[in-house]
Amino acid sequence: MQAARRVARGAILAGAAALSMTLAGCGSDREPKLMNLRSTTNGPDEFGILPPKALQMPDNLKALPAPTPGGSNITDPTPEADAITALGGRPGAGSDDAALVGYAARNGVAQNIRGQLAAEDLDHRRRNDARLLERVFGVNAYYRAYKDMSLDQHSELDYWRRRGVGNPSAPPRQDGER
Repeated sequence: MQAARRVARGAILAGAAALSMTLAGCGSDREPKLMNLRSTTNGPDEFGILPPKALQMPDNLKALPAPTPGGSNITDPTPEADAITALGGRPGAGSDDAALVGYAARNGVAQNIRGQLAAEDLDHRRRNDARLLERVFGVNAYYRAYKDMSLDQHSELDYWRRRGVGNPSAPPRQDGER
């Protein structure tokens, strides 16, 4: 008789613990975290380190600028400029595009656009938050949450190629492509 009571008490306690954990997960007012990127070691993040550019011998040593202590160096990494160049652009090309900015703002400019977009994104992340087991096991829910908003780069490139628009930084067509 007492063994049955202990088993029943244990089942009730286990059920209460499971119910409280479930309710705690539902009523959370936390900000959804869809990407679970974390290092398992105490060392530095190898992806956060930018290696310097390779040293090169200039054509004319007399044409080199004077050293500036604390200033930039020609071997300093410039990831943003390198990405712009890799995509076919020129770094700094849009620094004085007043005409372009004026044209883009011709129908008005929302004053709080960043705040509005942040609020809408937070709402989207809350509606598409990681499921319980994804949170428990640290699985990324980011790609699933934003799948409907992603652009298929290959079909977009094909779309513009069919219309005769060239993109010099795109990979060349492969055999069998239209």
